[in-house]
Amino acid sequence: MSTTLAAPASSPLSTPSAGARTYVVKTLGCQMNVHDSEHMAGMLEQAGYVPAAPADAAAEAADVVVINTCAVRENAADKLYGNLGMLAGVKRKRPGMQIAVGGCLAQKDRAGIVERAPWVDVVFGTHNLDALPVLLDRARHNERAEVEIAESLQVFPSTLPTRRESVYAGWVSISVGCNNTCTFCIVPHLRGKERDRRPGEILAEVEALVAQGAVEVTLLGQNVNSYGVEFGDRTAFAKLLRTVGAVEGLERVRFTSPHPAAFTDDVIEAMAATPTVMPQLHMPLQSGSDRILRAMRRSYRAERFLGILDRVRAQIPDAAITTDIIVGFPGETEEDFAETLRVVEASRFAAAFTFQYSPRPGTPAADLPDQLPKAVVQERYERLHALQQRISLEENQAQVGRTLEVLVADGEGRKDGATARMTGRAADNRLVHFAVGGQTPRPGDLVSVVVTHAAPHHLVADGAEPVVRRTRAGDAWERREAGDDHEHGGDACGTGAAPAGPVSLGLPSTRR
Repeated sequence: MSTTLAAPASSPLSTPSAGARTYVVKTLGCQMNVHDSEHMAGMLEQAGYVPAAPADAAAEAADVVVINTCAVRENAADKLYGNLGMLAGVKRKRPGMQIAVGGCLAQKDRAGIVERAPWVDVVFGTHNLDALPVLLDRARHNERAEVEIAESLQVFPSTLPTRRESVYAGWVSISVGCNNTCTFCIVPHLRGKERDRRPGEILAEVEALVAQGAVEVTLLGQNVNSYGVEFGDRTAFAKLLRTVGAVEGLERVRFTSPHPAAFTDDVIEAMAATPTVMPQLHMPLQSGSDRILRAMRRSYRAERFLGILDRVRAQIPDAAITTDIIVGFPGETEEDFAETLRVVEASRFAAAFTFQYSPRPGTPAADLPDQLPKAVVQERYERLHALQQRISLEENQAQVGRTLEVLVADGEGRKDGATARMTGRAADNRLVHFAVGGQTPRPGDLVSVVVTHAAPHHLVADGAEPVVRRTRAGDAWERREAGDDHEHGGDACGTGAAPAGPVSLGLPSTRR
């Protein structure tokens, strides 16, 4: 995933005030990184920077360019240094330009980034996002690169200023870090042990987002369903789902990503009993082979995984379930891979994010024997991809003729202009392209459409005219486009949470 935060075309911030330094934040990686980038943008705006105009942002031509990195895949470094190589030429033509690198790869490689790319001005890690504006000032004053990597979390990211990318949907972190020890994953090393936010803070942030026009929130955590482990309540996540889902004005609640080992029936019951919790679940499988799951230190087995899906579908029949799968883990045999194909066939995933295993230095799996040849991994990957493409198409074809309510998105469909369609997400998070009727909806509005065609990765609704339900979120989007809502989606100069007194969800508070 790669996204760039910049000013909307019609935003007043598109035209920087005289003397104001412009910025672009480019995101590589997961939803957690996207949300971290919103905090980086918020801190820069609080420090007086303004977003680069869209054309400049596309060319990465700004006074400050921040790259928020990922370290999960082997090609993460290639992506970073490819970007930095292009930026070196831009910087030579733009006196005073600064380049900052943050995120997981910065936490991992540290000063090595400046050694390899000496034109980088600032390197900061996952634990000290708040240091970005100060480091930029210091680097400019001292005329040298500043590298600052904290070993533990300094400030909980959700307390930082936030420039929300969307007015109608927002990310809300409920925890950071991870307590698992998966042998292929470097995330716990880079983001630390799990730290849970207090439930009242989470609820206050959700209520603030809704007050500003949002109708959808996604609860974020490395393992969201482990929420509560820090204060000793294993039912905390189910309680949180019910409480967030009851916030007045909120229409859609999502969460990502849970861990199968900690996924309990009380969460399924909360999903089924809370109408605003969407019928969608991302459940990482990683492998269908019990032997490989043990080698990965994934503390569940294939039959337990399939049992979870059965119980979810028993209570939420229309649930769309997606997953992550790694192909070619060290020692994976053809028999192991056949087990993965069996579980995928039985799971009927709506979609799967499939990855070829790549060794990450610092993880136990990188030192395992029996690393597989690239050709073997590639061939298995192609077989898995073909299987999932067939299943995805069959599952999407079952949607043809159904009426779906779609939350209209702002620019998710790359061909919408050529096809005279708009795009949005159904309740189960399927991507839907729909023909516009007599009333043109706004991003953030909800439309009811009838599905006429299916492809593996999207649905098309070209039949009956959409029934448009105008929403507060659409009103908020319209105000932002008109330049009447400078702090869209949140608090470019605030904290990301509404000022509030104590809020109780019936959960214990963490000790500080």
